[in-house]
Amino acid sequence: MKEAIVIKGARENNLKNVSLTIPKYKLVVLTGPSGSGKSTLAMDTLQRECQRQYLDSMGMTSDTISKPKVESIVGLSPSISVGQHVTNRNPRSTVGTVTDIYTFVRFIFSRLGERICPSCNGSIPPSFEARGLLIEEDEEMEGQSMGCPHCGAELEKLGMSHFSFNKPEGACEACGGLGSVATINEAAVFNPELSMKEGGVASLNGVHRDIQMRILVAAGKHFGFVFDPDQPLKDYGEIQRDLLYYGVESEAFKRHFPNIKPIQGTKFEGVIPGLWRRYKEKEGEAGTQEKDGGFFHEQQCPECLGARLKKEVRLVRVADASIIDVSDWSLSEVYEWTKGLEAALPAEGLHLLEPILHDMPTRLKRIIDVGLGYLSMNRQTVSLSGGEAQRLRLASLLGSGLTGVLYILDEPTTGLHPRDTVGLIRVLQELRDLGNTVLVIEHDIEMMRAADHIIDMGPGAGLHGGIVVGEGSLEDLMASELSVTGAYLREERLEVPTRIRRKGNGKQITIRQAQYRNIDIQEVSIPLGCLVSVTGVSGSGKSTLIFDILAQGSSNGHEQTGCKEITGLGEVGSIVIFDQSPMGRMQRSNVATYTDVFTHLRQLFAALPEAKKRKLTSKHFSFNTPGGRCETCQGLGVLSVDMNFLPDLEVKCHACKGRRFTDEVLQVKYDGFSISDLLDMSIQESLPILKSEAKMAGIIETLCEVGLGYLKWGQSVKTLSGGEGQRIRLAKELSKPSKNHTLYLLDEPTTGLHPSDIKQLHTLLSKLVDTGNTVVVVEHSLELIRESDWVIDIGPEGGTVGGKLVAEGTPEQVAEVQESYTGMFLKRILAEGFNPL
Repeated sequence: MKEAIVIKGARENNLKNVSLTIPKYKLVVLTGPSGSGKSTLAMDTLQRECQRQYLDSMGMTSDTISKPKVESIVGLSPSISVGQHVTNRNPRSTVGTVTDIYTFVRFIFSRLGERICPSCNGSIPPSFEARGLLIEEDEEMEGQSMGCPHCGAELEKLGMSHFSFNKPEGACEACGGLGSVATINEAAVFNPELSMKEGGVASLNGVHRDIQMRILVAAGKHFGFVFDPDQPLKDYGEIQRDLLYYGVESEAFKRHFPNIKPIQGTKFEGVIPGLWRRYKEKEGEAGTQEKDGGFFHEQQCPECLGARLKKEVRLVRVADASIIDVSDWSLSEVYEWTKGLEAALPAEGLHLLEPILHDMPTRLKRIIDVGLGYLSMNRQTVSLSGGEAQRLRLASLLGSGLTGVLYILDEPTTGLHPRDTVGLIRVLQELRDLGNTVLVIEHDIEMMRAADHIIDMGPGAGLHGGIVVGEGSLEDLMASELSVTGAYLREERLEVPTRIRRKGNGKQITIRQAQYRNIDIQEVSIPLGCLVSVTGVSGSGKSTLIFDILAQGSSNGHEQTGCKEITGLGEVGSIVIFDQSPMGRMQRSNVATYTDVFTHLRQLFAALPEAKKRKLTSKHFSFNTPGGRCETCQGLGVLSVDMNFLPDLEVKCHACKGRRFTDEVLQVKYDGFSISDLLDMSIQESLPILKSEAKMAGIIETLCEVGLGYLKWGQSVKTLSGGEGQRIRLAKELSKPSKNHTLYLLDEPTTGLHPSDIKQLHTLLSKLVDTGNTVVVVEHSLELIRESDWVIDIGPEGGTVGGKLVAEGTPEQVAEVQESYTGMFLKRILAEGFNPL
């Protein structure tokens, strides 16, 4: 068995004929500046070749997976990549269901639960006779009943399925187990002042609207009345309105024509039934409301109050807790509850719990070790950040028992406080010790310390990267003259600057009596005219304080959210929020279109003499509309291939060879480059070409300043991390002239940045402050926290044992607070003569 993965001549993207040896069965960290080629090496080269060779070994065609540009890779193992994208957007998917913890809890309650009779409130202890461990027992229990010893009432026996909100036996009948009910927001769907042609029905648009209008006109003729798409909705009679709103099959419409049946081509579904049909098809899938323009109001189910389960199930208790109580607790609290079950339950039932008492605490401990103990079981997976979803999957992988696997992880410390990184490192070392190779793309210094081997890419981004500039331990990198990471660490060890903290403009925003979710703070102030960091362990309440209380309170005016009052908001002219929300799921939205650069590019090409000669307009230079685009791939440059049990693959379009446009459009060139060439360029590469174009030069320079020069213009925004998306939005904002004092709220802007890039970001944020603004960052990066003027530390822990104000002041003042975990790490990084090793 080969003890190393040997790569020779890797040339994918910006890699410059890279050859290196990756030791197997080790924890290996792949680091370097943003855009230096880390992901290209790990994902686009190593992971893709693993997939290709795996398909070959299974006798399956691997033609759909193109061989990466590499001379050879030997010593590969089966690979599993753990990225940061949340793929499960079903509202029925929760932390409890995806980790199987909720399955264990259902087992406990179905076997050992003490029931309460809804007729007489009598307590019915569990019966242990004939209670096996087989889950199939549920099928035998369906339809069976038992008598209540107190009142004789017949009660249905409860099996595991009764404790699941995803099964009809247990789901609340009012909401179907979703915990919320939806109503249609008719005001958002119908505009009575407009006709259908003018967009009076917001849910119908484009070709779909035209087809529906033709059906409505045909239906009117068939039933003997006129339906006019040019008439404002408010002028419709009752018949026209019932047809449009409810359709020909509805009782509302049938009462007008009880004896006339519709014929083929006149069966209009109705706008409202159509909306409900699509909603039910997606089971209220997250994102539906956004796609439908807010056509639905969501509110808590009045029957179960969000608990999702039937009343008789909610009454069952184990160790003085209902299944609703346990689902609401943090996983750390569930862990303690599980450990206490042995003492709380009768001895005759304990033998039923032996497998649970062994396996459940182990699984919970793994999740706690990766810094997610603050999550509750009922937390929807769609609400998790990319880092949280990645670490949750990582914790589950430990229980698989697989060996000989290559695990590739993309920045697993994203969103982690330095304290929690220690637990994550321990989990990765466990994976390694099982006999696996763990390759981690990472910037965190603590992770580098723990690594068995480090590979440093650089020296810069894009064309200036793609070279292995250092290998070995941290000491080896520091000795390397080429290593960017080593240079940063040498500078950190030698440089002890005298930091001057800004005092601000003497004004402040004060939040009083904040009580929301886990936040419980009497008073906290944010000094204006400063760079302020809000810190604390994962789940401590940082984002709740800044984005749910402060940001929401500022938008609601006098109606505050989660606090008694917020004063000082009148001192700022506007508030700009940059969170980690996805930039979108549209494949057609890319860096160029999102930043509006593509509009200027199309106008630039359309104005060229060659374009005018060929009678090409700006429309022809768009890959989103027919005319100049390749119609085989419809301007995407790639075709999607269904891989059945594997994720879909994108392969280069065979017609345009990935160039998106027709040959005629590609003949038009600016400074020797076609529009396809520019889309394939990185932002940094395009700067010298487009620097004379005033409409684009400013945003291009700003994107480079925020550390995104390595991104390609044609890169889909779907592929961007939360941190990259946030910095793009920041760059768009910075390219606009500032007219008044602005309060900027940022959510972990250092996500995905190398420590040397964080310096660049700090310089940019400092410019914002120095021009009379206030910047507040929710942050874990000690490098940025150390440079802040003011620190607000929330904690001390996550979840229910967080939400308190632990410390506030300058970084030096917070470093002296013994109760502050942030202070503990700040003290070390601020210390004179700090040695990164």
